[in-house]
Amino acid sequence: MRYPLLALVALAAFSFVSCGQGNKEGVRRVAVVSNCVDPFWNVCAAGARAKADELGIEVEVVFPDGSAQDQKQKLEDLRIRGVDGIAVSALDASGLNDVLNAIAAEMPLITQDSDAPGSDRVCFIGVDNYAAGRVVGKLVKEACPDGGKVAIFIGRLEQQNSRDRRQGVIDELLDRDFDSSRFDEVGSVPKGGKYEVIGTLVDNSDQSQAKASAEDTLTAHPDLACMVGLFAYNPPNCLEAARSAGKLGEVKIVGFDEDDVTLEGIEAGTIYATVSQNPYEYGSESVRVLNALCDGDKSVIPAGGVITVPSEAVRKDNVVAFRKALEERRQGDQ
Repeated sequence: MRYPLLALVALAAFSFVSCGQGNKEGVRRVAVVSNCVDPFWNVCAAGARAKADELGIEVEVVFPDGSAQDQKQKLEDLRIRGVDGIAVSALDASGLNDVLNAIAAEMPLITQDSDAPGSDRVCFIGVDNYAAGRVVGKLVKEACPDGGKVAIFIGRLEQQNSRDRRQGVIDELLDRDFDSSRFDEVGSVPKGGKYEVIGTLVDNSDQSQAKASAEDTLTAHPDLACMVGLFAYNPPNCLEAARSAGKLGEVKIVGFDEDDVTLEGIEAGTIYATVSQNPYEYGSESVRVLNALCDGDKSVIPAGGVITVPSEAVRKDNVVAFRKALEERRQGDQ
């Protein structure tokens, strides 16, 4: 009889460790995994750490180098070392499914910022990137009401959020109906109404390539009306390229995220606007949801498995207040 009893004891011990006792001190520990190293993720980390302190748990924030392979390795390391739950911004919407599903079989797994809808993740936390992309498109229309040529700059398109964001921009500029399943191939030149999207420049999160792409585009298209930067580092690189080409103010710049250089540019009038995802809430909500799931509370997951975080358009008229609020939130990561 002792063998079945021992088996039951072992199973109970595993269940106890797998959610709520992830380290030797017996304190619950969850992990938030970014998709690269960037100031954007520092804000997310601040939100995660503030919520963890509030709940009396630990959070480990992990920053891959921007490659799917490194993110996969870091996820596997977390799984081996033992944490109680993981929130990840998936660098590859389908290529990481094997490791994500293995994690989901052992602990609560959620995605944030960039989803992996084909995996066994419990839910996704983030903005509606297609809708946010359409907000960017509206800002381009404000900046360039007479229309013209528009170039889009982006880090990669393997991520679901990147694809959705880019498509939202294009569809808004071309006055299309709301359809997040649509996808214009990168080599195409979508045209409609007053706007022409002359290209999508993918830099694979290489900042030197991002700047070179911006410079080359300005040279190849001297009549370019607007540069749209859809990763946090893209607007600053577009700004530097426009400055070098002597086209500050002549070529409008609309961005995404809340890089300090982008916000300074909006305040100075050299960048028209940006759209913020509120990464602080990504971190805070990820920790809140993981902690609840570890307690067995599934009521935190809404129908459909998506927790939408509102985006915010930042223009010259609200940038000072936005920067003040952002700095106050960042203090939580000091």
